[in-house]
Amino acid sequence: MSEKLITKNRKALFNYELLEHFEAGLVLSGTEVKSLRSGRANLGDSYVVPRGEELFLVNCHISPYEPASRMNHEPLRSRKLLLQRAEINKILGRVRERGLALIPIRLYFKAGRAKVEIALAKGKKLFDKREDLRKKDHRREMERALKRKKRD
Repeated sequence: MSEKLITKNRKALFNYELLEHFEAGLVLSGTEVKSLRSGRANLGDSYVVPRGEELFLVNCHISPYEPASRMNHEPLRSRKLLLQRAEINKILGRVRERGLALIPIRLYFKAGRAKVEIALAKGKKLFDKREDLRKKDHRREMERALKRKKRD
């Protein structure tokens, strides 16, 4: 099955250590789906919150669909996530027990259906972020050196 990526949460890898990934469906209205098909979404400040025995995606911005003038959706509304009951129970248990966060990683279409990949995440400290930046810079320098060596 092919996947069509809509958007990624770039901040997530920098701010969190991702522990476990889950794939969830979304409850959407028609104009939201059309807007997603044109790639107009942002996961930047979004997060997943439990309400009762269900999970909701909060602060995910899906831009209004221009041709649907008055029958449009609310761009920042909470959207229900669709998961198996066992997965929801597992996620809720881990979030309550360890105080982990639920972060959306990417939004995509899979077999014509909108999906969101969420991850149990643990917040990084400032020194962890600095260490990641050092590793990234070091890796980049190594790649540049290898390129120069291949050219010579």
